[in-house]
Order: sequence, then C-alpha cells, then structure tokens
Amino acid sequence: MTGPQRPRQGRPNIQIKALCTLAFGAAILFAAQVGLSFLPNIELVTLLVVLYVQVWGKKAFFPIYLFVLLEGLFFGFGIWWVSYLYIWAIPAFLALLLRTRSPVFWALINGAFGLCFGALCALPYLVAGGPGAAFGYFVTGIPYDIAHCAGNAVLCLVLYRPLQRILERAAPL
Repeated sequence: MTGPQRPRQGRPNIQIKALCTLAFGAAILFAAQVGLSFLPNIELVTLLVVLYVQVWGKKAFFPIYLFVLLEGLFFGFGIWWVSYLYIWAIPAFLALLLRTRSPVFWALINGAFGLCFGALCALPYLVAGGPGAAFGYFVTGIPYDIAHCAGNAVLCLVLYRPLQRILERAAPL
C-alpha cells in the first residue's frame, strides 16, 4: 500500500486557469462600470466586450453574463436589468461577425451602440408600460445617449490598442 499522493507539480490545469481568467474578466467589467459611474454614460464595458470576444471568442459570453449578474446583485434587479440580458450581447455578436481589428472602425461601431443604447433599453418599458412609457424613457435619455456615443468613440480610439495588447499578452485562453 502506498502513502497519500503528492499534489502534481508544474503547470496549473488549463480549465481552471481559463475559468479564473474569464471570472477576472467579469470583475474587470464590473469594476470599470462602477469606477466610472460618476460620469454619466461614460463606460469601458462596450470596448472591453469587443476586445474580450476578439481575444477569447465565444468564451467571452461567460464574463459578459457574470457581469450582468453582478450588476443585478449590486444595483438590484429592476426593469433596467432586463435590458442588460440582451444589450451586452449586441457588441459581442458584432465582434464575432465583424472580425476587423481597426480602432477607428470599432470607435464608430461603439459610438453608434452608445447612441442606440437608450432605444435598446426602452424595449422592456414597451412591454411593461406600453409605447408611451418606452417613448418617454427613450426621449428623456437622448442627452445621455449622445454622451454615451462620444464617450464610447473616444475611449475606443484612445484605449483599443493598449487594452488589446494587454489582453493578448496577459490573458490568452
């Protein structure tokens, strides 16, 4: 009879490393969202979602939906949260379909996404309160959508390449 087995030395299990990397990606999304929350509708989440998909492929949906869950746990599961179930999948699917790595291209796409954000978020209000509620939600948010558009475009132009390099070096799966 042999004694207890010693733990295996060497490289960590690749699945555990990938899971931890993806969970850390969700934590970064959440920290970026909360950290910039003092600025109305200025966020890094859209850019990070695009970069996550470019680096991790379909596995990027794990940190995206873990982020959505964290948002609900932290801020409450209101009607706004329902839109997060589909909102953040939009830039992810676009990154899967449009494989370009041009910062200018993604600045335009992310800016357009920011401009459309209020209209996309109004859909649950359409179901819950009817066309008037959805229209009212959308119209009152137009100034914030304009800021969202500008913020997404500028942040993408400035941070796309540096964040891409960091992700590709530090967190390949």
